[in-house]
Amino acid sequence: MTLSPATLRSFLSANPAVIVAELTAVRGSSPREAGTFMLISEDEQVGTIGGGALEYMVIDRARQVLRAGEHEDSLDIPLGPEIGQCCGGRVDVALKRVTAAETRRLVEKLEAEVAARPHVYLFGSGHVGHALARALSALPLKVHVVDTRPDELTNLPDNVETHAVAMPEAVVRSAPAGSGFVILTHDHALDFLIAAEALQRADAPYVGMVGSKTKRARFRSWYLGEGYPAAPLDRLVLPIGGQAFPEGIGDKRPEVIAALAAAEILVHIGRREVEDLKARPATVTKSGAAVGQ
Repeated sequence: MTLSPATLRSFLSANPAVIVAELTAVRGSSPREAGTFMLISEDEQVGTIGGGALEYMVIDRARQVLRAGEHEDSLDIPLGPEIGQCCGGRVDVALKRVTAAETRRLVEKLEAEVAARPHVYLFGSGHVGHALARALSALPLKVHVVDTRPDELTNLPDNVETHAVAMPEAVVRSAPAGSGFVILTHDHALDFLIAAEALQRADAPYVGMVGSKTKRARFRSWYLGEGYPAAPLDRLVLPIGGQAFPEGIGDKRPEVIAALAAAEILVHIGRREVEDLKARPATVTKSGAAVGQ
């Protein structure tokens, strides 16, 4: 089960005595980054700090702490042959019994992580739209599905936000900075309007449209004929999911398209995040060390 504010509260409600195991420092290669945590009770656990022997050791020690009535402990674990892992790094793990104050800290931490997730807007809730919404809903993204047909915005994951609107292209203009856009409506003319709007968003890490090479050619002709600048066309991904296999894989099932597109979207968002990080000006600490790049 993935950790979210709701799952955290539910787990704590069902388990009166819980240890939070948190990676406080990571040196070298590790399966998860510092700040990652999981919750451990006498019989259950939720979340993950990386799995494998590392996680088994931490769970075992956390339950020893619970049974002994202790409140905290810490572990320094080498991720090498000593424990049967080959990451090669080393991690510090803090174990703390969860109190009311600790609960507030963890909930605030998860809420901040959720709030910082990139937004991805799917325009069209047909077969591919539904499949892609399901694929993206399990990822660290805030997923929206937009359609002009309210009756189609059903049977979607609970954490997917739906929007029934008459003018989907207006949603593009109001979307948060850094949002990605995927266009797969039931109407090619509507696809074109939404895509033209999305391509004006220079901050969008991903603008994709379902379709074919023929559709791309038709969109280009219409787009330029409407007087839009040519340069943004280079950012349009059409067809979606095709970058991993430019020649195609011969499988057009919605779930397959969704799997390829989901990976593609994550790559684009990840690249933009790296570019933004590199573009940030470095700051200099009192010791003279540059940070922030």
